[in-house]
Amino acid sequence: MKYEILYPEAFPIVKFSLQRGEKIKAESDAMVAMSATVDVEGKLEGGILSGLARKFLSGESMFFQELAANRGDGEVLLAHAQPGGILDLALDGSYGLRVQKNGFLAGTEGIQVETKMQNLMQGIFGGEGLFILRVSGRGTVFVSSYGVIHPINLAAGEEIIIDSGHLVAWPDYMDYRVEKASNGWISTFTSGELAVCRFRGPGVVLIQTRNPEGFESWIRSMIPVAGNNSSGSNNLTDNLTSFFGNH
Repeated sequence: MKYEILYPEAFPIVKFSLQRGEKIKAESDAMVAMSATVDVEGKLEGGILSGLARKFLSGESMFFQELAANRGDGEVLLAHAQPGGILDLALDGSYGLRVQKNGFLAGTEGIQVETKMQNLMQGIFGGEGLFILRVSGRGTVFVSSYGVIHPINLAAGEEIIIDSGHLVAWPDYMDYRVEKASNGWISTFTSGELAVCRFRGPGVVLIQTRNPEGFESWIRSMIPVAGNNSSGSNNLTDNLTSFFGNH
């Protein structure tokens, strides 16, 4: 299957060139455009229990999109909702990938996606949640991020500490654990880093250059709070109402 990642550093999109009979799997609502020869269907991979697990445990969509070139060759364009990178990774079946929530974009035939339960410490304090995705099989998987995807290659025995909000994906054979960011709890809370992930090589950890939760907190801080306007009318709605009411 031929594909190309267009505009990789700024709002990327993946263009697939499908031959008749070829099909790809994608996250729900990932399709941007497709040829008239291509059909799109919603699929429950692994049955209804697996779909419910993705929806309610890992926060992913219950259904995948299946895009198939049933009536001839055609093209498909896929993108993800967040402003960030897309990276293609080839899997040979010897290992799987653990992927953070919203990190899976698409996969070729032969790629399976399932919900994976982490241990309690990793789930509660790690930032990714108690359940994440495990991608396995033979084929190519496309992962997406908020910001640019940066690979960190660790040699055998080498360690690195990563903020959990910046994780995208890592091989399932890698050793990692969740721990406090600082030695003491006071320093941990005052540093703004409650918990971090310590990875040990060998392996490659993919991180994203921006943290979605940090961006969400920044957006919330910019939105005026109703009833918290003691120093005058700073509420955008009040200002607009006053302006149009006087004109």
